[in-house]
Order: sequence, then structure tokens, then C-alpha cells
Amino acid sequence: MNLLHMKYALVIAETMSINKAADELIVGAPALSRAVKELESSLGVTLFERSPKGMFLTPDGELFVRYAKKILKQVDDIESVFKDGTTAKEQFSISVPRASYVALAFAEFSKKIAKDSETELFYKETNAYRVINNILKEDYKLGILRYSEQYDGYYKTMMKEKGLTGELITEFSYVLIMSKKSPLLKKENIVFDDLNGYTEIAHADPYVPSLPLSEVKKDELPDHVGCRVFVFERASQFEILSKNPNSYMWVSSIPKDLLDRYGLVQIRCTDNKRQYKDILIHKEDYSLSKLDKLFVEELIKAKREIFTQS
Repeated sequence: MNLLHMKYALVIAETMSINKAADELIVGAPALSRAVKELESSLGVTLFERSPKGMFLTPDGELFVRYAKKILKQVDDIESVFKDGTTAKEQFSISVPRASYVALAFAEFSKKIAKDSETELFYKETNAYRVINNILKEDYKLGILRYSEQYDGYYKTMMKEKGLTGELITEFSYVLIMSKKSPLLKKENIVFDDLNGYTEIAHADPYVPSLPLSEVKKDELPDHVGCRVFVFERASQFEILSKNPNSYMWVSSIPKDLLDRYGLVQIRCTDNKRQYKDILIHKEDYSLSKLDKLFVEELIKAKREIFTQS
């Protein structure tokens, strides 16, 4: 099988267009089209459905892309190992929800990497959809998938279909964090109605495109009266909460030292009984590396420390 033709097919799959792929590869469109036809002929299958709207993968094409990525990655790894007589760098990569206990685990994990080792660590905070996509398409090795318990069946089925496996890390309910100066703290018990008129800080990309948007929006961002501020990273959320005593945020449990650093408190809302799950996921055919196992050890430690104190 021609590796170059394989690379061509992957670019076409990503761009969904012969012309766009030709521009990206700096190859003539007719030559690119012939290469794909030769590849399909050698495999005895049709990889793409051609239409005026573009090139779309067939079921056989999706399977081909999955294996082709692995093959080309292995070829790249081999070339890296023997290039200039040097060995390949160790890599660790994970996509996660914006969770302080996970960030703490990663920080502790990073401290245990030898200073003289040639190691690359990739840590991406994002939503559930991109956690899955990063493993399937961006070659991230691990992910932590967060979802509401009511979608457990959906995610288990979806992971099985996509060749993913998962292990439960923790189950939890969201808690509220707010400034120590918040007027809400005068209440003996906080319920949903008490939050009306206060500013909610929320992550800007909680949605999962593979689920109906109306369902996910209702699930992740419940009905709210008042102002809502959307943020993309955790540092800004803590700054806003610290400076604005009329703001609050729903989070998984936060380390005490982080709360103290920003002058925040963590408190439960008696109305909020919805359960969530954090699942460590990876491809079924992937075996955890030494780095992966070291991270998981720190993850379990952080989980026990933080969820016990809450």
C-alpha cells in the first residue's frame, strides 16, 4: 500500500474536498483524484462518497482513516527514533474538564518528571465533545470525560461504537463557590431561588454537539434569572469570583488552598441533587505508559484529598 496515497486520503477526509486538499498538499487536483481511485482499487472498497457538497467518508472510509492514522503515526515514530541517532521523546497527553482536582493532580505529576528527561506533556482543558475528538482525531492518549449521570447509557454506547474504554474516577454533585463577602452566606441553606439576581460565572463551551442542544443546555446550564458571564479558563473565573461578591459558580470540589488564595468559600445547594461522573478514557487497544500510570496515581490522590474534605 502506498503511504503517500494514504496521507492524501487523510487530508481529503479532513478537508472533505479534493480542491482544498490539493491546495494544502500542493498537489494537482487531478493527480490527487487518481491517487484516491488507485487506493480504493487496491483495497477493493469505496472510501469516499462524491457529491457536489464535497467528499464524505463511507463506513469503510471511516474504518480506513482510523487504521491509517495509526500506521502513519507508527511510521513517524520510527523515523523519530532513528533520526540523527537520537531516541524519541516520551510524551504524555490528556484532555480534561476544567476541574481543579485534575489540575492539582497534573501539577503534582509534572513535579515527578526528571529534569534531564526529554519529555513532552500536553494538558488540554475543554468540553466532553472535544475530549473524545482529541483521542479519536488528534492523537491524545488519555481523556477525562465528564457528564451527567442521566446520560450514562448514551456515553457507554457511544464509547463502545468508537472503540473507547473508560474507568470511573469519581461521582459528585456540583457545589457553589463564591466570595467570602457574598450576601448569600447569610442564608442558612441556599436553594436555587436564592441565586436569582446574582451573577453566574460559567464555562463558555459546556455543550456536547452529539446530544440535542436543548437537552444539554438545560442539563449543564439550568434556567437562570440575571447576568451570566462566560469564561474559557479557570484563572479568570477565580479572579471574578474574588472581586465580585455578587457572583457565584457551579464547580466540582475545589482544593482548600485555592479557595483561601482567592478568598472564596465552597458551599452546597440543597436543591442541587444531580450526579455527575468523571471517566478516564482511552482507546481500547492502547496500553497505559509509565507516565500515564504515574499521572493516574496523582489523580487518585487528588480525588481522595479534595472530595473527602468537601
